[in-house]
Amino acid sequence: MSAIYRIHINGIVQGIGFRPFIYNLANSFELNGYVLNDTNGVYIEVKGNEDRIREFIQRIKSDAPPLARFDDVSIEKPDYKDYTGIYSGFEIRESRSTHGIPSVISPDISLCDDCLKELFDKNNRRYLYPFINCTNCGPRHSIVRDIPYDRINTTMSCFEMCEECRREYNDPSDRRFHAQPNACPECGPRLEFRIDKKNPPSPPFLKGGTKGEFSEQKEKPIKTTISILKQGGIAAIKGIGGFHLACDAENNNAVKRLRDSKRRSNKPFAVMMPDIETIRQFCYLTKDEDLVLNSPARPIVLLKKKHNISISDSVSPENNYLGAMLPYTPLHYLLFYYPLTHDPQPITPNFKALVMTSGNIFEEPIAADNKEAVQKLSSIADAFLMHNRDIYMRVDDSVVNVISGQQLVINSQHNSKLKTLNSKLVIIRRSRGFVPEPIYMGQDMPEILACGGQLKNTFCLTKGRYAIMSQHIGDMENKEAAEFYKETLKNLKKTFKVMPKIIAHDLHPNYWTTAFARQLITHHSSLISIPVQHHHAHIVSCMAEHGLKEKVIGIAFDGTGYGTDGNIWGGEFLIADRKDFIRFAHFNYVPMPGSDAAARKPWRMGLSHLVHTYGDGAKELIHKIFSDRIQENQLNTILKMMKNSINSPLTSSCGRFFDAVSSLIGAKDLATYEGEAAVKLEMLAETKCYDTYNFNITDGFPLVVCTKQIIKEIIDDAKANLPVSVISAKFHNTIAETILTAAQMVQKKHNLDKVVLSGGVFQNSFLVKRTAEKLTVSGFEVFLNEKVPSNDGGISLGQAVIAAEHF
Repeated sequence: MSAIYRIHINGIVQGIGFRPFIYNLANSFELNGYVLNDTNGVYIEVKGNEDRIREFIQRIKSDAPPLARFDDVSIEKPDYKDYTGIYSGFEIRESRSTHGIPSVISPDISLCDDCLKELFDKNNRRYLYPFINCTNCGPRHSIVRDIPYDRINTTMSCFEMCEECRREYNDPSDRRFHAQPNACPECGPRLEFRIDKKNPPSPPFLKGGTKGEFSEQKEKPIKTTISILKQGGIAAIKGIGGFHLACDAENNNAVKRLRDSKRRSNKPFAVMMPDIETIRQFCYLTKDEDLVLNSPARPIVLLKKKHNISISDSVSPENNYLGAMLPYTPLHYLLFYYPLTHDPQPITPNFKALVMTSGNIFEEPIAADNKEAVQKLSSIADAFLMHNRDIYMRVDDSVVNVISGQQLVINSQHNSKLKTLNSKLVIIRRSRGFVPEPIYMGQDMPEILACGGQLKNTFCLTKGRYAIMSQHIGDMENKEAAEFYKETLKNLKKTFKVMPKIIAHDLHPNYWTTAFARQLITHHSSLISIPVQHHHAHIVSCMAEHGLKEKVIGIAFDGTGYGTDGNIWGGEFLIADRKDFIRFAHFNYVPMPGSDAAARKPWRMGLSHLVHTYGDGAKELIHKIFSDRIQENQLNTILKMMKNSINSPLTSSCGRFFDAVSSLIGAKDLATYEGEAAVKLEMLAETKCYDTYNFNITDGFPLVVCTKQIIKEIIDDAKANLPVSVISAKFHNTIAETILTAAQMVQKKHNLDKVVLSGGVFQNSFLVKRTAEKLTVSGFEVFLNEKVPSNDGGISLGQAVIAAEHF
């Protein structure tokens, strides 16, 4: 029996070879009809034997390309007698624009195995071509100007395909069918190598480049770049989403020079290694970490590094981890495997590891334009390797951590049972490889712009059932970041056809994002403004990605967030749903002398906690602990500031509590990047220690978790010369114990058993493991951020969901 079916699929179905998959599948069932891209996804109209059509639909779902994601599938069966369409075979038709929810654009995808094989095949016409790609890999989001995702709407539109590329592009049986970035050496983008012609660098590259005039060299740009790097030089290399600053990670002088030139801090650099085997030489690697490293997103993965490795200590100073990634573009592979001799592909890579850090200065956005890169990076880079394929949407590398799973014994009155805690992917920076893939919300939402926070900023747009989060913007503390924010907002609004009616923003009156929201509302009086409390947004960001709508126990621990009482929150125990929250408990308030300066100078928080704990009796301790490290006049100034409440806002911050302990045990007095003191404390923790310190929770509402006893016992341990590794572990265990105790109090009173952990403090793997273990063994269900960062890079999602609930 013959039938007609119309199928519309919304999700990630464009730019991944989905239409040729449908074309070949339909032909295998001898069906007639067509498939096309539209603004909303992929539309299929098919005619033929009804049993075959039904099997065809099942095969679409079961055999779809690996990068496909279906969010909505609608199937309509019109009356066959009334249908007048005439088909001759099955065809792929031109894209069309439609109204409604736009199709999801695929993130940029790492080089596939087929293209990698061709890249080093001397008989292939794309041999050593640094822009090789197909429908299964290559740039997507970074080159898209508009939708539908067709070449004319990308930055590849200026490259007219040659006859052979055109043949591939139009052949449904070819894997480059409608691969929009399709190109070859005859018709596609080209590399160019630039070096300062007035002051060309020479080995051993003891000085950085100068802001001179750079000359272009077209001959063997990759080979020349490799030579520069091998001799200790620094190269600015243009990738998919922006420039990297690269050097040989085993060359200590090169890494130190890059660090001095770029940021003069201890913030770890990312390293790229040629293959998994090389990563195993330098890092311990689990099966789950291996899978993430090799995933199409190819993020930077934080890995436990081995001892006595040849990678420079300056790559990740005072840190037990390396941020490692595999090559994800043809150019990256060529840097490692470009044949420097007559060998078509060297067996031994040219480098074991390359530093690949963002091409920016002073926390500005990553440079994406050639002229911009030369202007801003020439004081750092000795040479530039760039190309003429424009980047429309700059995207930095994503950073993730895999928290290993574990088996726990759960005891009850009647029996014991094993429960497995699965490994968790924790996203620290969500950008290339993940963006702009939306988060499916499962329900229609009004069109909202959630402006995000001040640090690690992202913003979030909503459209239909999707939340569309921007890539990592960064800290909103310079005009370049503000321009990047506005540029990205304009692009994503255009791409996803979003016209926000609601503006959600943080409560903090001095955030740039708050001022931006007010500016929008001033110029557009019809817009609705909804302020959202920072820590409520943290909790709801996690609830939203897990589909939680009921009340939960929300533990929001971070460094800074504006509270409803005007104080700085950050150690919060909440009872929350998607609309409202109750502050059930919090860490006691202590002064934060110098406000934000206290985050850069953790010793100030150590001083604050000593005064809070010992009162007038703190003076002797202060002198004993700090006299050798901090000048007396600085100590006296801070003490006066706190005594007279001068620029010393009160804070309940757990992040600042970590800073205080880090300083008090001599781990870190000055932080060169945000969270460094807490990171150092985590690095010190003894994994075999499960002891805790005592603490009190005072009566009242909200309850207050008192830190005094914790500080006293830490000081006693330090006096007794207990190893700092044990003190650190005991402190981590104690924080986990405060969470368990508070959760049990909430459970007893409100019968809640779902615990949501969010906030930057929960990027601490040691703390997360100990906390999850305690809660799980005690019968709680634990939820962590997995699709968005637990740090402030995730709060825009929470803001959007809360705003939707209030609308």
